[in-house]
Amino acid sequence: MSRIEWTERTWNPTTGCAKVSPGCLHCYAEVMARRLHAMGAPGYERRFELTLQPDRLEQPLQRRAPTVYFVNSMSDLFHKDVPEDFLDRVFDVMRVTPQHTYQVLTKRAVRLPEYFANRTVPDNCWLGVSVEDRRRIRRVPLLRQVAAKVRFLSIEPLLEDLGELDLRGIHWVIVGGESGHQARPMRREWALNVMNQCKDAGVAFFFKQWGRYGPDGVARSKGANGRKLGRRTFDEYPALA
Repeated sequence: MSRIEWTERTWNPTTGCAKVSPGCLHCYAEVMARRLHAMGAPGYERRFELTLQPDRLEQPLQRRAPTVYFVNSMSDLFHKDVPEDFLDRVFDVMRVTPQHTYQVLTKRAVRLPEYFANRTVPDNCWLGVSVEDRRRIRRVPLLRQVAAKVRFLSIEPLLEDLGELDLRGIHWVIVGGESGHQARPMRREWALNVMNQCKDAGVAFFFKQWGRYGPDGVARSKGANGRKLGRRTFDEYPALA
């Protein structure tokens, strides 16, 4: 099982990555990869260097019960060094396991319309991009170019007020603050701004966590700030036809 609040399990057909934007600065996956390497865990011999893991491709086939998978919690599936033929194999697995739901999240949004120009997104694949600041909003129109049944935004860590968002064609938005000793604070009004826009646009909203800093701006230990935004917890998911 996964500790990530909005999924059930993780599936990592690739591991390792490289920093591309401010949201990567304190990457949890990089820290975890170092720990796994120190423990001698298979698949992390190269620490956090991008590594294809073909031996993991069939993992979802071994599970019959319908499961929600976050694809590549320890990597980015659309990293420039992941070849298209390997991407094809990953999406082929999704197609032959229609009982599962796959959540694919990337910061390399530019590859999405390129890869899917002559391919279709499986119906059981939710496609998303990360947006941590105003500059990274430019990833959203690239996502919107792809005909996915569910398109979503992961706004975590939320590093500044995003202003007005264009949520046309977006079905789900996740917001969260940063964790860890070096975490950057998220202000309450920034999260409320996104939440209110989702409400007005009829987009499902999921508030993942406050992270190290709470709404009062005080740093506390892991998990101490909870998941409530205002007076409630937001655990909304996109409505599926």
